[in-house]
Amino acid sequence: MFVPRKILEAKLLQILAEDAGQGDVTTSLVVPAGTWAEASVIAKQTGIIAGVEEVTVLLECLGLEVDALVNDGQEIKPKQTLLKVSGDARTILAAERTLLNVLSRMGGIATTTRNLVEKLRKAKLKTRVACTRKTAPGFMYFDKKAVQVGGGDTHRLHLDDMILIKDNHITLIGSAKKAIEMARKQASLTKKIEVEVTKVEGVLQAVEAGADIVMLDNFSPRQIREAVELLKKKKYYGKVVLEASGGITADKIVEYASTGVDMVSLGEITQSPRALDISLEITKVKKA
Repeated sequence: MFVPRKILEAKLLQILAEDAGQGDVTTSLVVPAGTWAEASVIAKQTGIIAGVEEVTVLLECLGLEVDALVNDGQEIKPKQTLLKVSGDARTILAAERTLLNVLSRMGGIATTTRNLVEKLRKAKLKTRVACTRKTAPGFMYFDKKAVQVGGGDTHRLHLDDMILIKDNHITLIGSAKKAIEMARKQASLTKKIEVEVTKVEGVLQAVEAGADIVMLDNFSPRQIREAVELLKKKKYYGKVVLEASGGITADKIVEYASTGVDMVSLGEITQSPRALDISLEITKVKKA
């Protein structure tokens, strides 16, 4: 994923501004203006690091010098120094929690994603692991980027990314077939159409109506296999992308991925990631 540096700076500065409020009152009272410092960002557990690029951009736009010792996607170990930061001590402390939040959350998501991807590879499955749009408010770019770093599929990034006809759309319009026809008639040729179905018979209806992707929502593995067999019987299997979603966890992912679907999507990747434990420690000080 790529956005111009200025846009990324704006996203990061917004997060920092939320944390800073009217200013770091503690630092302003106890750290003299003009104090120079060097700090190390240190891993406290094993995992896959993500967010190095982002925090580097944040710190540099604040006038600090950054020496990144690891790259995004790299496995890190306890006590490993990830970055060294130097410059105005007050600025380092003011940005500390923001940079750690970004690294910890993105690292946790990347680690979770990598573990799931490797779990499927060990089972000799080519099924893709995807996240959902269940991201933290204001953190969508960072959450999705972390999934990509971990080797997962970012799925739909925004509402304008693709056409996804869900149960509420179908309730409002009357049928999946009608919704697909309306979308196909008016949408750009570049937009794929995905339809969420909740029953086995709905899969065939969605495919015959022209869906490019079918989301099997809250299907059991048995129901998914029934849907796959139905599509094979009608010669549609392999001509549409099948996504299993809803109720899938790390413990169940191999079972779901073994059913013949192309993709499994899990909300827990971005909805409840376990953040990596990372800290910042001041290592050198020069008083003004």
